Amino acid sequence: MYTFSSKLKTFSFILMAVGILGIGYGFLTAPKDIQEVEKILASDEHGSHGAAHEVAAEASHEEAGHHEAVEASHESHKGGEHAKVSAADEHEKHLEHVLHQLQNKPWSALYVACIFFLLLSMGVLAFYAIQYVAQAGWSPVLFRVMQGITAYLPWGSVIFFIILVLCGLHFNHIFVWLGEGVTDPKSPNYDAIIAGKAGYLNFPFWIVRAAIFLIGWNVYNYYTRKNCLAQDEANDDLHYKKNFKISAGFLVFFIVSESIMSWDWIMSFDPHWFSTLFGWYVFASFFVSGITTIALVTVYLKSKGYLEYVNTSHIHDLAKFMFGISIFWTYLWFSQFMLIWYANIPEEVTYFVTRIQLYN
Repeated sequence: MYTFSSKLKTFSFILMAVGILGIGYGFLTAPKDIQEVEKILASDEHGSHGAAHEVAAEASHEEAGHHEAVEASHESHKGGEHAKVSAADEHEKHLEHVLHQLQNKPWSALYVACIFFLLLSMGVLAFYAIQYVAQAGWSPVLFRVMQGITAYLPWGSVIFFIILVLCGLHFNHIFVWLGEGVTDPKSPNYDAIIAGKAGYLNFPFWIVRAAIFLIGWNVYNYYTRKNCLAQDEANDDLHYKKNFKISAGFLVFFIVSESIMSWDWIMSFDPHWFSTLFGWYVFASFFVSGITTIALVTVYLKSKGYLEYVNTSHIHDLAKFMFGISIFWTYLWFSQFMLIWYANIPEEVTYFVTRIQLYN
């Protein structure tokens, strides 16, 4: 059995501490109110403000122009006052929007990290189930590696579920459709499109779905590992047959839950946009990541003298899976992008415009 060296343990704890400090720093430095946002924007725009002051100084010499402005009609004065009030309201809304965006940054970073490692372990679990159902003869020597990686699943599920609950309690504004008043026609925040999806995108139903998915994945992980360990001590293949049946049922549950999960936890970031192949796209992403992790851990353990029955053929098989799923991912991404780009329909291109414009 492989055990972590003291140096590796120390290094791991150091990385954890650095990560916790980084998360804490992100939350502590996020602005708490609009006043802090104004200071941040003023600091960022200091150069442009300097240029504006120069223009204002030059304009101050044009006294005649200023005199004419003072003698403007009363109607023009009222119109100007109204414009100022409207501009002030717009400015207030803009500051509130920026505040939410800056407050979302540490939450978004934490969310991405948590869902990445959760889905990475899920990719390994799906690959593990497929090997049982396919009754593959080459992969059992890698089962312990897969079980080691999926050992993170219970911990990752708890952490991620807590984050989802905090999202629903309005600790952040990551999910727009969870905002207050978006489904109330009388609210200034009303969104007709989100209101039309309220039967599905509502917090109680959303969090119940998340609980069902996470519990289902973890129950399968627990029982298959238990049966696999028991099989090592058994004189028959009873436990193997149990895992075969459980895995067949799990794959049906997995493919449904994975698709819905991708809509709930990722695609609903943009509730105005949807894609019918998004579930496959997300699946290909974390599935190939999981297989790659299996390969990396296997190569590392092999270099340390473990996994004596693993040879180059096993590594080659993993590499073929990695290559095939990578091509599948590329096919999905490019096909969707090309069709949306070619059609150029506003409600579809918004997904890519939002992401591509950051790199322009």
